[in-house]
Amino acid sequence: MNPERLLQEAEELKPELVRLRRDLHRHPELSMQEVETTRKIREALSGAGIRLLPLDLPVGVLAEVAGAEPGPTVALRADIDALPVTEETGLPFASEIPGRMHACGHDFHSAAIVGAARLLKRHAAELKGTVRLLFQPAEEKGTGAKAMIGAGALEGVQAIFGMHNKPELPVGTVGLAPGPLMASVDGFKLKVTGKGGHAAIPDAAIDPIVAASAIVGGLQTAVSRSISPLDSAVVSVCSFHAGSTWNVIPDEAVLDGTVRTFRPEVRQKLPDLLQRIASGIAAGYGAEAHLTWFAGIPSVTNHPEAVEIARGAAQALNLQVTEARRSTGGEDFAHYQELVPGCFLWMGTSGTEEWHHPKFTLNEDALAPGAALFALTAVRALERLRS
Repeated sequence: MNPERLLQEAEELKPELVRLRRDLHRHPELSMQEVETTRKIREALSGAGIRLLPLDLPVGVLAEVAGAEPGPTVALRADIDALPVTEETGLPFASEIPGRMHACGHDFHSAAIVGAARLLKRHAAELKGTVRLLFQPAEEKGTGAKAMIGAGALEGVQAIFGMHNKPELPVGTVGLAPGPLMASVDGFKLKVTGKGGHAAIPDAAIDPIVAASAIVGGLQTAVSRSISPLDSAVVSVCSFHAGSTWNVIPDEAVLDGTVRTFRPEVRQKLPDLLQRIASGIAAGYGAEAHLTWFAGIPSVTNHPEAVEIARGAAQALNLQVTEARRSTGGEDFAHYQELVPGCFLWMGTSGTEEWHHPKFTLNEDALAPGAALFALTAVRALERLRS
């Protein structure tokens, strides 16, 4: 497959991809509500003669492009859900649904992978295997990948590739790196129990607010003093609830937060570490602390060989390849990588704001290189798996 010709064909497809992306952008749908999004993607694929596969989920799309020769199967994945954000871009194709917005660029991901699918369909005779196309719901909730896997979307797949737009990278730039790229995402709840009483007689009570306030600061030592400086971790307390009136010391205070890590070894030690720190501080005030841990998604960890396949495709297309910077954001693409080798990359989009901002935008000139990159990456992955 000639890279120069492939990029030219992608540019020819660009007007259609722009129309699809803007249609999805105007009509964003939240996680597991992507009914119209699913319908539009199915129409865009079937209209190009791409075979749709059955998928036992209410939303999401599964499709395949089979080559003339039998061989391995590789997958390309896009996410399709939007966010509960009120758009403030002022674009002529801004969201028409109040309180909902494609503020993370999943409309871009979907349109680019539709473009890749159409390019692969044009060159199906050159394919030596099959390319599976996953349009996944509910990435923002972190549940969609598991649902797709449970529905059999990954059966027979030997490698998988996905992307996220990166606003700070210019169009034509691809960020790649082996190893951890995005953090694991876990949550916790800390219940600090004391003894209620009159606010004017604190010595007769055990104030859980004072104890919990000390715990908020103390939890930061989990990273600064118990995690190696060579590792990365984030512990953030994001909500603090206690009491119901101005003159009563409550019985308990409740803290909610999140933990982000990159290495499984670090992730595994955090629950016990946070419990130990919280219990020790609480005991100093005569209170008790109990931690509940909510295990979320693992770290996105790129397979070195999959990264090299994507790197070779990007270079063949004369795209600028840069070393990808890690993000402490999470991505449930990690669940696919637990089962098959995969590469998740940054696609430069010359955006104006960071993900999830109400004025988030991107440059649609990135659609053609995105489509060409994923088509060529799939072709080269099939070739590598056959060799």
